[in-house]
Amino acid sequence: MATLEHYVKESQQLHVLGETASYIPALAERDPGQFAVCMIDEHGNSFLTGDVEEKFTFQSISKVISFIYACEQLGLDQVLEFVDVEPTGDSFNSIIRLENTEFGKPFNPMINAGAITVSSLLPGDTKEEMFAGLCQFIEQMTEQPVAIDEVVYKSELVTANRNRSIAYYLKSNDILRGNVEEALDVYFRQCAIEINVKCLARIGLILSNDGEDPITGEVFFSKDIARVAKALMLTCGMYNASGKFATFVGMPSKSGVSGGILSVAEHPDMQGLNGKIGIATFGPAIDAIGNSVSGIEFLKRISIEYDLSIF
Repeated sequence: MATLEHYVKESQQLHVLGETASYIPALAERDPGQFAVCMIDEHGNSFLTGDVEEKFTFQSISKVISFIYACEQLGLDQVLEFVDVEPTGDSFNSIIRLENTEFGKPFNPMINAGAITVSSLLPGDTKEEMFAGLCQFIEQMTEQPVAIDEVVYKSELVTANRNRSIAYYLKSNDILRGNVEEALDVYFRQCAIEINVKCLARIGLILSNDGEDPITGEVFFSKDIARVAKALMLTCGMYNASGKFATFVGMPSKSGVSGGILSVAEHPDMQGLNGKIGIATFGPAIDAIGNSVSGIEFLKRISIEYDLSIF
């Protein structure tokens, strides 16, 4: 049996098959050869390798976290009044489904339309309060202060025309709550939150354990919310490659165009890791769909080797 280190080395070499996200200038400047992996089990054991201290921005990984936070604050049923849980097979920034469905309700919170809608639902009287609440939720789970990458945030703003069109269309259908520009600002800021694989894996561990941190015993969200979030990750979490990823990897996961992937798994003995496991990878070279080339390869290899697929 090959070691985890072997799979990391083999997967990192495939970064040449991708490239950094060129449509967001700040992301395009990253070193495409970077790769990091962190895995944490329910007993606090960890596997760490590569550029583990390197910070990257959440991007679309923030979608699953803001959804969980909104559901925990407002209730799952209330959030699902504004966003559905159906996969689309379309690009993450597509608008076509909004035009072809009754009332224009977003299909799921993992696409931009759904995530912007969720951002508009976050509790708070101002955009600052809405974003601060989300940051506090993340800080409590990671036990680390939250900061945003201002350069990435500003890059998001200057490339926001399509997202702005989506948001105003949602507002015209009375789906988006409150002020459009404030909801967009919250969304852009959450995408620009900085994280590293160690903190991201800790979030994955909590999600893997149905909302409870098995190391501290603290409960951050309910089992029902965790179940829906993991189902959405499995069916919608890897953009319009979600079906293939579910078929050939089979782990609930959420990716972002910055190169991060958040995954959850469970195994009795994976090179010293056992029980519920949170997995985070970072490799900024992404494929045409938006997923990290090295990250997907690593997850695929360990899924096959350790039978991590939920199917």
